[in-house]
Parts: sequence; C-alpha cells; structure tokens
Amino acid sequence: MSMPHLEVIIGSTRPGRVGPAIARWFADVAVADGRFDVELVDLAQVNLPLLDEPNHPIQRRYEHEHTRRWSATIEAADALVFVVPEYNHSFNAATKNAIDYLYHEWRYKPVGIVSYGGPIMGTRSAQHLKTVFSALRMVHAGDVSISLVTTPVTDGVFAGAEGVQRATATLLDELAQLGSGLRHLRAPSPAS
Repeated sequence: MSMPHLEVIIGSTRPGRVGPAIARWFADVAVADGRFDVELVDLAQVNLPLLDEPNHPIQRRYEHEHTRRWSATIEAADALVFVVPEYNHSFNAATKNAIDYLYHEWRYKPVGIVSYGGPIMGTRSAQHLKTVFSALRMVHAGDVSISLVTTPVTDGVFAGAEGVQRATATLLDELAQLGSGLRHLRAPSPAS
C-alpha cells in the first residue's frame, strides 16, 4: 500500500506573503516524518477566480476546467493541512473561495491548520476555519499556531522553534491516525 497523500495548501495569495516559507518548512518536516507522500499546493498558482461555477458544488457538475483541476487535486488527498494567515480576525478570502468551489472532495478527510500572525498567532483564523471544516464533514486533526513576532520568516526562510516543532509532530501523528481510520468513509464519489 502506498503512503497517504498529504496536501499542504498555501492559503495566502497576497504579494509579499510569508505563507510559502512556512508551508515549505512544514512540508519538509512532513517528508522527514516518513509517513506521507507530501505535495505543496499554492492557491496563488491554482489561481481560482471568485467562485464562478453556475451549479452548486454539491451537484459536482463542474463547467470550468480550473474547477475540474482543483477537484482532482483535492480528491487525490488523503489528508490536508491549510497554512493560513489571519486577516481582520479571520482567515483570508482566497482560502474561503477555494474551499467553497468543492463539496464532496473534502468529506471525511483529516485536516490540520497551521496559522500564523502577530501575537495572537492566527488563532482566530483557525477558529473560523474549523466551523467551515465541520460543515463539510472534514475531521479536524489539530493546529500549529505561529507567532511571527517571536519566530519570524527571515530572508524567505522559516525555522520553527521547539514549541512549533512539537505541535507539528503532534499534528502529523493525528493526521496519520485519522487518515487510516477515515479511509473507509470516503466511498468512491460520483463522476464530475
């Protein structure tokens, strides 16, 4: 049996963002862990327009090629980690837009959140994401919260402090356990 496929999704699309550095660090830790086939998915490169599908995602009748590609990307995941900033006490619009494009593809997948920000460490963005995940029947596996005040991205590189590394190890443990436990609930989905 192949290793479970973990997608690490970079939520921020803003110029000058630090999300890619944090996501690369997390992905490197996950690869070194050895239990996952890890893929970085950058929403800036996915480049979804503001939701433009005429049909509700629950119908899974996608008319646009960008939606079909996004659907295939998420369908391939056994587990997910969203790396998100906190904007105005919540998560960013590009992340919400990407989530709202789909429905069935998210169901019964374990999901972790790596949030970042100032002294609050993006925790409010994580709290808001959890309600969205719950509505989509995703199973929250845990959070890693990063204060850019105490652990900044320097010259495009993030080096997680000891507490961040421990939280990451715990999250990876939960993703591995939940991923195998939830696999049977993810029946083959209807064709797009």
